[in-house]
Amino acid sequence: MKRVGDIRPSLTDSQVLDFCKKGFLVLEGVVDGETNQRTTEFVENHADTEPTEILDEDWFVNSVIKNPQAAGAIRSLLGKDFGIPILMSNHRVRTPQPAQEWHVDGAAKFGPQLDYLQVFYLPQECTREMGPTELLPGSHFLFSHRDAMKQIGRIRGSVYASAPAGSIVITHYGIWHRRSESTTVSLRNNLKYNYWRRSAPTRDWLIDPEFDVATADYTSPAPTYRQQFRDTFDSAEMYMWLRGDHDKFDLIGGQAWPLPGKRNDIPYGVPKGVR
Repeated sequence: MKRVGDIRPSLTDSQVLDFCKKGFLVLEGVVDGETNQRTTEFVENHADTEPTEILDEDWFVNSVIKNPQAAGAIRSLLGKDFGIPILMSNHRVRTPQPAQEWHVDGAAKFGPQLDYLQVFYLPQECTREMGPTELLPGSHFLFSHRDAMKQIGRIRGSVYASAPAGSIVITHYGIWHRRSESTTVSLRNNLKYNYWRRSAPTRDWLIDPEFDVATADYTSPAPTYRQQFRDTFDSAEMYMWLRGDHDKFDLIGGQAWPLPGKRNDIPYGVPKGVR
């Protein structure tokens, strides 16, 4: 598997936890205009759904795959020496089009473990009228069969990944998503690829000395479509797994850690030795 060099992490504790809560991260306009133009021209000349040969282009790998802000976020979530993409897909569509069905891509895993990420790169601006990717925050903890998901229409609380050219959207592979409906005439390119973990999880991102496991807010954006407080438990467990402390994670239940909304400065049940 191809790997990166010495990419430095770029996310803090709070940003890593925010990814755990939402299941995605949007980096707006982080790729330069020249690379966006070259990418657009490349996919125009390779108008298929899997232009994987673009991964052989040094200018693309250096500016997109190893983009300092994007790769720094990937490093923060997957650890050092993470594996870089081996397959490139292009969700290329002529609009207007109706909304796609809600779905989770094949081979998704659910739980606190995070060993691979799904990423979207927009070489062109994608407005709301062009049908951007629609995401459901926190849904990476919600397993559902694809046949059941496709019966669902609009979902309250969904987010549209409208963004300027050069934006990169990093997502948990298991997040619910779809191409939203479009209302304007355009040709939309949306490149999708994966990164993989190659090292054991540990807290090697940008450590914030003010961050406190005991009092951090683990609440996902509402609505969560889960039982009460379940979102806080799931987010806390994933965060603990990512820092290599999953063996210390234990829910004692009731009004104990992790309560939503910072309700107690010294809650019961805080994992020992990780504050």
